[in-house]
Formats: sequence, structure tokens, C-alpha cells
Amino acid sequence: MGLDLSSVQQAYKRWAKYYNFYFGWAFHPGRQTAVELVDAKPGTRVLEVGVGTGLSLNLYPKDIHIVGIDISPEMLKLAHELVDEEKLSNVEALHIMNVEDMQLPDDSFDAVVAMYVATVVPDPKKFVNEMKRVCKPNGKIIILNHFNDSKKLFGKAANLLTPFSKFIGFRPNLSLEEFLEKTGVIFSNKISINMFSLWTILVIKNTK
Repeated sequence: MGLDLSSVQQAYKRWAKYYNFYFGWAFHPGRQTAVELVDAKPGTRVLEVGVGTGLSLNLYPKDIHIVGIDISPEMLKLAHELVDEEKLSNVEALHIMNVEDMQLPDDSFDAVVAMYVATVVPDPKKFVNEMKRVCKPNGKIIILNHFNDSKKLFGKAANLLTPFSKFIGFRPNLSLEEFLEKTGVIFSNKISINMFSLWTILVIKNTK
């Protein structure tokens, strides 16, 4: 059963208050590495799509500018609270927005980062195309996600969750091969990360 915008919003409305507890420490190494790979210089403008509860925001250098977007008001509310509590003055704005249809100008960011989002969006091609559109030519796009490998035990277990995609709010059976085929992504670097190296970081140069 495929994902749609409404089902994703409903799922993360349920997840919001528990998200940091279950996914904070477990996914931290991936967040840390993804931010480091941006290699942001002072003044760099970064867009983080699917910013969620803002767990990565305090990992960025203080001398850059960050804009975050997310489709879940409940998740974004927690991100706003984090920004206020930690006085993260480098966070320029946090917007409720659909990554497949971003209300942002072309070529407006030096880098775009998407952590744990690729299997959440209904249409991966629109997701990638929009990130390319708002990223400057030759800018950097970082995608961090779990991609399923049905040959492995974890992958076989994930396949069993596929009929419940709408309820859990992500598509557990999306493979890297399918993602690359649908989006046309060509990466310059690929890194395995997090527990048992089951998550993948793709580093992409935004050639237009």
C-alpha cells in the first residue's frame, strides 16, 4: 500500500512525542557524519529537508545559515522548542512544507541535506528533483537513509512491514537500486553508517 501526504502526516503526529527517545541516540552517528560531509564554510546556507524534531540542528557550525522544513507540524513544534532552548541563532527559519513541492526559490542553498526522508516521501523522483532545483549548481546534496536489501535477514523482516507503510509512515522495502533507478541520482561517495552499517549516506554533486 503506497504512501501519501496525509498518511505520512498522521504517522508522524503519532511518532512526534516518542521520536527523540527511540531514534535520537540510535541515528546520531549518521546525523553527525552527514553534517560533517556538508563541509560548510562560514556563511554557507544549508537546507535540511525533513528536519523533524531538530535533532541535527545543534551539530552544524555556528557560522552558517540553516533553513529546515518538515511536513509534520507536531515534529516541527519540537524543533522550534529546541532552537529556543539552545539559542541556535544560526537557524534562519523552520517551515511546514512538502519537500516534493517546496515553496523556495531556485538555486537558493549551497547544500541540501535529507536525513531519514527518502523512504518517507511518496514520490522519490519529485523529492530529488526539488532538492536539485533549490540547490545551487555544483552545490552538495547529502542523502542519509536506510535502503532495503531483501537478501539480508533485516531486509526480509522489513518486507513484512510493507503492507503497513501508511500506518508506520515510511516505505520499508525501498532498495538503493530502485531509488537510484527512479531518481537518476549519481553519487560521488557512498558511506555505510549507524548500527550494523545498515544505513547509507550518498554524497551528490548538483550538476544541472
